[in-house]
Amino acid sequence: MKYLWGLAAGIILAPCLAAAENPPVAQIVPFSVTTHGDVRVDNYHWLRDDRRTAPAVMDYLNAENRYAAQQSQRWQGLTETILQEMSERQSQDNYAQPWQNNDFTYQSTFAQHANYPQLLRQKNGSSRWEKVLDARERSKGHAYYSLSRYAVSEDNRYLAIAEDTRGDGQNQISVLDISRQQWLPQLTKGTSGEVVFSQDGRSLFYVANHPQTLTPYRVMQHWLTGERPDRLVYEEQDDSLYTGIARSASGAYLIITLSGNDTSEVRVLPLNEDNMRPQLIRPRIKGQEYYLDHNNDRFTVRSNHADKNFGIYTFHQPEEAWQSLVAPAPDSEIENFFLFDQWLVVARRAGGQTRLAKLQLASGEWQNLNFPDQSYMVRPGSNSRSGAGVFNYIYSSLAKPLGYYQWDLRSNQTRLVHQKQLPGVDLSRYQSEFVTVVSRDGESIPVSLVYRRDLFHHGKNPLLVYGYGAYGISVDVAFSAPRLSLLDRGFVFAIAHVRGGGEKGIDWYLNGKKNHKQHSINDFNDAAQGLIAQGFGAADRLYAMGGSAGGLLVAAAVNQQPQQFRAVVMQVPFVDVLNTMLDSSLPLTQQEFDEWGNPADAGAWQAIKAWSPYDNLRTQPYPNMLVTSGLYDTRVPYWEAAKYIARLRTVNTRPHPLLLLTTNMQAGHGGSAGRYARLKDSAQAFSFLIYSDNNNNHSSGAPR
Repeated sequence: MKYLWGLAAGIILAPCLAAAENPPVAQIVPFSVTTHGDVRVDNYHWLRDDRRTAPAVMDYLNAENRYAAQQSQRWQGLTETILQEMSERQSQDNYAQPWQNNDFTYQSTFAQHANYPQLLRQKNGSSRWEKVLDARERSKGHAYYSLSRYAVSEDNRYLAIAEDTRGDGQNQISVLDISRQQWLPQLTKGTSGEVVFSQDGRSLFYVANHPQTLTPYRVMQHWLTGERPDRLVYEEQDDSLYTGIARSASGAYLIITLSGNDTSEVRVLPLNEDNMRPQLIRPRIKGQEYYLDHNNDRFTVRSNHADKNFGIYTFHQPEEAWQSLVAPAPDSEIENFFLFDQWLVVARRAGGQTRLAKLQLASGEWQNLNFPDQSYMVRPGSNSRSGAGVFNYIYSSLAKPLGYYQWDLRSNQTRLVHQKQLPGVDLSRYQSEFVTVVSRDGESIPVSLVYRRDLFHHGKNPLLVYGYGAYGISVDVAFSAPRLSLLDRGFVFAIAHVRGGGEKGIDWYLNGKKNHKQHSINDFNDAAQGLIAQGFGAADRLYAMGGSAGGLLVAAAVNQQPQQFRAVVMQVPFVDVLNTMLDSSLPLTQQEFDEWGNPADAGAWQAIKAWSPYDNLRTQPYPNMLVTSGLYDTRVPYWEAAKYIARLRTVNTRPHPLLLLTTNMQAGHGGSAGRYARLKDSAQAFSFLIYSDNNNNHSSGAPR
């Protein structure tokens, strides 16, 4: 690499401080990168500042924020109206499912209009709820605050919490002596946030992050009394693997899971003994995954060692051979399992949907749980007691708010425990659908849709298409109260379940990763056009939205077919893929090789270069864009979005473009913290899209 300096920081920024009505102009400072004999020149590399302190860079980001604020004054009233609508819906129903810890019941809930939750508990047999923690108090003095995780000791004396005060995912762990309402003096920083107490409650286990890559890599044991220094339990040397910990369903073991994109390895450690070393279950093998839990004196494992769709196996001791419990199926993938004393509940992905079934362990009898909607989201709820006879789950669809249910494993009956309420909202007005669109290579792309019935007019509505398509993740088809502000203005909202996600099983994922990433991009563009052809939107009122890896998807789709979209929103988008994947010093890069490819290999480098959004910006008309980032984002650093917008302005040929970059200077990958603060991000995005739909002066020039 060769950096052509030659310009002082003040000169670099000078053009950025133009009049408010003109967008900032980032100075061109060539930075050459040679890979496999190919020379690329990155004119905006100077916007990268790992310390987030360089005056020229911070001034540029602030100039972009000022410009975005000035431009958005045109629809500020709409933003405020939408934010008010969202806030009113947000505050109506604060129910959260309680969970049991021995002789106490705990519940996380929100006081009315509170931004952060409080944790309450009730002793069994008592009617009085006791306040254990108020995150509102903990958040004071922090511009950003997130209560990432918490855990309670088995004797209910101690509460351990993980807090992020920058948005960078570097959690600090603190411990509260609940009985005395005193915080212990020891503080542990730079952790993943995962915590597990020992059985006697004298110590807790946590995972420390690597200081450079920020990857969770060290399992540590911390004694609450300070009687001993923290003990290193396990350290992972491979930077491509994440280290995670959990308590087994039996409560007997600490489970240490090392997981990468397609490889995993597990160790177990008894939670009732000090100073023992974790025991390896099976050595890692590239391309093989297994995940473990323990109950009823035996281990249960979900593994793909025999079949890509996973099977479930059991054994009593780590050195024993695995016995098959649930055989792999050719038409579905086993995604997860949940252990109970008498039952095994299995979650499968088939036909784009999650299916639940239970196995009675003694009899071998199976029973399925059926759901009423074509397209839906189902997730496990709090199932903290393996001796319970009910399975708690959460169910929703695009047109149905979250419902908290119990499945009685004895009778096979389901019971609605609580249905989220939205007073004043007539939910019967909203229609959800599940359709398919045929891609250019003949694949059937599943699409989930929702719209308001009385505002739907065949072929005339504005259509917003959302996509993700990475890591084998299936996008939840869940209800969103904030989204009603779009639907109530005539928008049709669609989720395109493109290849690269997990909606149609492991092959659907594999055919959208690495050298097959172009399939994801084609699927997104084909889904958008297919929905227009089916009458779900107007050809000149098409919009796109995606975040993180979904931002990559949308940006690449726009590069290849820019004139089909009127406006797009990309939130913390991963757009500078080639440069990021060439830099192993960045957090997550090595873990991502199995998803995008390692550009140290010439073939992988060429494949990434073919679609990497930043590298493929070219002279052509682009639609309106709102691009967001977070200064302390360690997953997708802020400079990716900043460089993207800077270069986009130099190649866009659309007259009067509306290209906005906003950087949250006090947050990271997740955006604003707090449930009301997060609504501001949604209101900003939705009002931008609605304004773009209502005003033709800044349209993308899509065909009419």
